[in-house]
Formats: sequence, C-alpha cells, structure tokens
Amino acid sequence: MRFNTALIPSQRYEPPGGQWWLSGIVYQVYPRSFQDSDSDGVGDLRGVRSRLDYLQRLGVDAIWLSPVYASPQEDNGYDISDYRAIDPLFGTMEDFIALLDDVHARGMRLIMDLVVNHTSTQHEWFRESRSPSSPKRDWYYWRPARPGHCPGAPGSEPNNWESFFSGPAWCFDEESSEYYLHLFAPGQADLNWENPRVRRAVYDMMNWWLDRGVDGFRVDAIDVISKQPGLPDGGPARAPFGIGHECFADGPRLHEFLQEMYERTFAHHPGSFTVGEASNASPETALLFCDPERREFNMLIQFEHVNIGLENGKFSPRHLAPGELVDVLTRWQDTLGTRGWNALYLENHDQPRSVSRFGDPSCYWYESATALATAYFLQGGTPFIYQGQEIGMLGGDFTTAADFRDVESVSYMERLGADEVPEGLAAMSRDNGRTPMQWDSSPAAGFSKTVPWIGVPASAKHINVAAQAEDPQSILSYYRALIRARHVIPALTDGTFTRVDASTPAIFVYRRSAPGSDVLVIVNLSGQHHAPLFSSEDEAVASLPWRLYLGNTDTSFVKTDDAVDRIQSEPTVTTPMRPWEARVYLLTNEEDKVPPEAAP
Repeated sequence: MRFNTALIPSQRYEPPGGQWWLSGIVYQVYPRSFQDSDSDGVGDLRGVRSRLDYLQRLGVDAIWLSPVYASPQEDNGYDISDYRAIDPLFGTMEDFIALLDDVHARGMRLIMDLVVNHTSTQHEWFRESRSPSSPKRDWYYWRPARPGHCPGAPGSEPNNWESFFSGPAWCFDEESSEYYLHLFAPGQADLNWENPRVRRAVYDMMNWWLDRGVDGFRVDAIDVISKQPGLPDGGPARAPFGIGHECFADGPRLHEFLQEMYERTFAHHPGSFTVGEASNASPETALLFCDPERREFNMLIQFEHVNIGLENGKFSPRHLAPGELVDVLTRWQDTLGTRGWNALYLENHDQPRSVSRFGDPSCYWYESATALATAYFLQGGTPFIYQGQEIGMLGGDFTTAADFRDVESVSYMERLGADEVPEGLAAMSRDNGRTPMQWDSSPAAGFSKTVPWIGVPASAKHINVAAQAEDPQSILSYYRALIRARHVIPALTDGTFTRVDASTPAIFVYRRSAPGSDVLVIVNLSGQHHAPLFSSEDEAVASLPWRLYLGNTDTSFVKTDDAVDRIQSEPTVTTPMRPWEARVYLLTNEEDKVPPEAAP
C-alpha cells in the first residue's frame, strides 16, 4: 500500500447543519464476541471499554452496540425481556454508564441496537398478556386455531405465514389455548403496533435511553411492525422471505408509525442518529424511510446487495457474475441521490464475512479485502465497519452441528437431521460474523483467557490486530487511510456520485464531485488482469489531471531515487490493473504535485 497524504486537507471537513454522520464512520460492536473481561468466555461491557483506545486510533466516530438489554439470549440478545436493564451476561447498568462516559470522553458516540417489532416471551408484557382477561392481551397477536381445526395440531395455525427462521410463524400456548405470532424465533413474540398503548410504551422507553445520553438507535426489523388487517393467508413462498411476507412487510400503517415515532422521540433529541433495518426495501421504497422531509430515519440498512445470489434460499448461494454486486450498489446510489442517504456496509452480525463472500481469501486475501473496502467505503452515504472487517477476518470453521450457536443455523441442522454441515450453511450462517474478535495469535485470539462461547477460526493465527497494528502495508492501515479520506475530503461527504463506464463489468469506476473537490475511484473486483477502457463519452473524465492518493498494491508508485520521476511514474487512470487492485485519485492542479509518502 502507498498513499499520498500531501494531496488531502489536514483539517477535518465539517458538514453543514451539525449532522456529524454525513462525514462520520460507524463501527459495529457485537459485545459477546468483542472482548471478554471476566474470563467467562463471553464478551462484555468492560471488555468494550478496554478496547476504546483501539477504536479511537482507528478513527471511527460512533459505536453501534448490538443488544445488551436483559434477555434469555435465544437470539443472542435480539429477544429482549427488559428494555431498561442490562443483561448480567454483559455487566451492570453502572458498567454501561461508564462505557457511555468513556466513549463521549474520546469524542465518539454510542448507538444502541433496538428491537421493537417483538419482545422476548419472558418480557413482563408478554407474560401478562398470556391471560385472556389481561389488559395487555392485545399488546401481542393472540389468535385461536383455524375454524374446524384442533388447537395445537399441525396445520391449525391461524394463517400460513412462515417465520424468518423457518417453520410456522405461530406458536400454540397451552396456558392461553391460543396461538401467538412470532415472525422470528418462538421466543420472540411480535408486538401489536396497532395498539396505541404499545406504541406509547415503546416511545417512553426510547426517550428514557436518549435522556441518559445515548446518541441514537439502530432499529431492528422495523419494516415488519405493521401487518395487514385481519392477518390473511399469504401467497407462495418467495426467497429469502417466507410465505406471507407480503402481508407483514411494509404494512399499511408502517410510515404512519415511524413518523409518530420520530415526533415522540427523535424530534425531542436534536442530533440523534437513526438508522432503520428493512430487509424488504428497494431503492424506491427506501426514500420513504430516509427522505429528511418525511421525518423518519437518517438512513436505512437494506439487504438487496447481500441477498443477491440467494434465489434458491439463503443456504444455497451461487457465484456472482462480474459487476452484479456493483450494479446493485449503483442503483441505490442513483435512486437515493440527493434526497436520501445510504448506509454503506458489507458486513454485520447477520452476514458472512465479506472477503469470504465476495472476495478471494485463498489467492488474494489482502487485495480483495482492500478492494472491496475501497469499492463501498467511498460511495455516498455513511460507512459502517463491522468488528474484524478492518483486519480482513474470515468466516468460522463449521464442520459439525455442534459448532453452531445461531438459532437459525441450529434449527436448520435439526430439520436436516444430519451431523454433516452443508457447504451453503457453512458459508452463509450468521455465526460466520459472530466468532471472537481476533486481537492476537493466542489460542483464544486475545478475546478471552478461557474457551470462548463460540469457536475461534484457525485463521486467527495469522489474521489478527497484533500482526497488523504497526504494519503500514496491512488491511488495518488501509482502513485508517480510507477513514482519513472520508473525514477530510469534502467530495466524499457532499459530492455527487457518478458511475463511469470502464468497458468491463469487472472494473468498478465512480466519481464523487463537489465544488473544489473531486475523487475518482477505480477498483478491479476480479482475479484477472484488466485495463480500464473509457468510452468516448468518458474520455474527458479520464484525461483530467488526476493524482493517485491511495492504492492497495506496492507498485502503485514506482520507486526511484528521483522524486520527479516518482510522480511521473504514477499509474494513470488507464494503466492496466492487477487482480483486485484498487486506486483512489484526487483531482489536482499541476502545480500541486508532490512526492508520495509511505503508508502510516
């Protein structure tokens, strides 16, 4: 890696209106897998506190903390039993407040993960609702068996909806003699958002956290809170959604609820960061969520680009065609344009590692990790980094059913009735993103002093923070350079996005332009050599005086004893590209030419 710091401003660019996320970077921490402070094999809040210096040096602006609320942990905390308590697994409320204070002392922000489509069946609200005479009975969806069917028997469910984790979306409760709705696991009962008392309780809870200094929320599965009236049967299954998704995704009152949420919560806390998760969103429907004039969310986490190649089901992935990924990313950039704002990501706790999914970890691990980073990170929107992504972590080692911890993967293996793990499940299981953070090459990867709650991949021996922290040629150093660029180059905050045709789908070229600031990104997303060939329409772009700011190969700059020769020997925008090569150019005046520097 080489990069030229002399080409970029020394001062951070501050976007207008105090909207820090426009030039900010969000880092997702999965607490149970980040750092174990008490040697019980599970990460915790004190562990996160102990690693804040690392995150500060990386340069991130906000930490998104996956759920740490009280929970039976059926779905690793996304089944909340008490919204106003910290699960003892992770520590205490005092530990949380100490973390919040330490984050703020370092000039960063803390974003909580919030689940309000459903609660745990151990939540006090649900336990009260189990009595047919309870005032909270209609806080959830309780329904009798289908007419003429025996309650509890297969096929007696109130409708034919399938849960996201497979199987019926209804669970029979013997105590109530009725079924309750759960779009996810049986221990995650859906709240009835039609009930204004439910909404009021949710908003009160959100304000309770915001009043304590939390800087905002990532809101889980928010596009399914409004169901079709009457809960009718759905049509045929359509991957990756189960039967009935057209009856519970983007329901008729969804945006009414979200606008009400904004007015009751975020409007009273200016500067709150808000991002919703909507698995069913298209670029067109996303604007309903993130157009500022609609007053709902700042941005949206969508699934379209991570769902490509899964037409036959999540655990039957196919190889992607050249350009398939970037075509989807481009469509989101073009459609949201200046009206909406993109949440840029390749990894999170629900997805496999991006290098394993989209790159080539066998032959081009470093190159494909940095190329993928370059491709997504500099587009219009707010970049998200998932823990370990910045060092090129790979997926887990799943060879038997006992290796899995994720409820979705465990259920799949149980239905399969075999111990041999299918290749597709091993590749796509959510557990791939949940293995311990790899801090060093010790047996537990520096995550714990005991056996972790989930296995450490063998790759941790050579892929870890200790091996990369002081290496100027590492993936970690490359991410630092990308973050620095996002912080200081105005075009990467305010600039327009324009896809540039390079005459081959393997090469992704785009331009970010703002007054006085211009960036050209060129990435070869393949294992083949390619040369960018610009059309006559784009020749004018290619002929501009571009200077190379950042490149992921050690030949981005040709080393000679003469600085002038070094400048002249920079690869131009038309120079043939190596497999998985990435280059970032800045538009400069000829008199601004300065010799390149080595990476920090």
